[in-house]
Amino acid sequence: MIKLLQGNEACAYAALAAGVRFFAGYPITPSTEIAEIMSMELPKRGGKFIQMEDELASMAAIIGGSLGGLKSMTATSGPGLSLMQENIGYASITETPTLIVNVQRGGPSTGLPTMPSQSDIMAAKWGSHGDHPIIVTYPHTVPEIYNETIRSVYLSEKYRVPVILLLDEVIGHMREKIEIPDENTIEKFDRKVPTVPNDWFFPFEGNLEGVPPFASFGEGYRYHVTGLVHDVDGFPTSKHSQIERFMNRLIGKIDNNVNDILKWEEYNMEDAEYAILAAGCIARTARDTIKVLREKGIKIGLIRPVTIWPFMEQPLINATKKIKKLFVPELNLGMLSLEANRVLKGKLEVCPYNKINGEIIYPSELEKFIEEEI
Repeated sequence: MIKLLQGNEACAYAALAAGVRFFAGYPITPSTEIAEIMSMELPKRGGKFIQMEDELASMAAIIGGSLGGLKSMTATSGPGLSLMQENIGYASITETPTLIVNVQRGGPSTGLPTMPSQSDIMAAKWGSHGDHPIIVTYPHTVPEIYNETIRSVYLSEKYRVPVILLLDEVIGHMREKIEIPDENTIEKFDRKVPTVPNDWFFPFEGNLEGVPPFASFGEGYRYHVTGLVHDVDGFPTSKHSQIERFMNRLIGKIDNNVNDILKWEEYNMEDAEYAILAAGCIARTARDTIKVLREKGIKIGLIRPVTIWPFMEQPLINATKKIKKLFVPELNLGMLSLEANRVLKGKLEVCPYNKINGEIIYPSELEKFIEEEI
């Protein structure tokens, strides 16, 4: 079925197709359409929608919904993401799968409610205190929003981890044609459930992948859930060996499965002498720029992270081995270029191009910048 959908609409319908049956949120520009659609569609599918008093409560509610056995999500923007961070940490340490959609806007604070920005990249990874596991995906078209929403739900359930789906305001609000697949053909992940009697069940004992089975509340297994560091039985521990083992497993379930989690795109990189590293809406700018520059004889390509956290370290190293310069355009003051410099360790010149006035970067601007730097 072919439809003309807004990015936020595609996200909501994809979440429903992926099996999300609980949504709690607080309306905030520019993500409101997601909540509106979920409020109308979830009851038709036996799901539940609740508008909370704020984003702190919204995040707490979807943790509860997930512990109760429902695939659960919320949607917000920058100020709301800030309020959710403590409970995102709680979801991380309790290994409760949740999907948080963040349609970015300019910040800090109330910032620029209706204007695009890419200033939440670091907040998505590091916003919650402490070392904690998280996956962040970053689509750049409306069809990709649909696919990445489904993949984000899948990854969250598979690795028992909060997943943040980053969207740019302009992608959330633009419309593109999208082919909606039959929901029966969509690959879904059903939580691995314990198979041992309750007395033998250790709720936080990881398997070879580092991910323990999930016993939903009300299904016969009684266990303790806490935001304190805990042992395999779920109760708090202060034993150094148990703390270290728990934290290594918590982080390791992402680090040890990075090949399954990472996703990226390389465009016109086969013969490239220069490259652009860009994500979200600015990757679209980069594509148009590359077309113009190649017509002028400049061999340049695009490297685009789709999974932005964990960062595509080895793929970036491999893709830039023969590159003379790496250009990094973004709607912030240098979050992607910071990562590029960290990974490449000075072996390649990284040229940032930053814009923070509420406008996107236009192809003509990026074209001019690259020509001046070459």
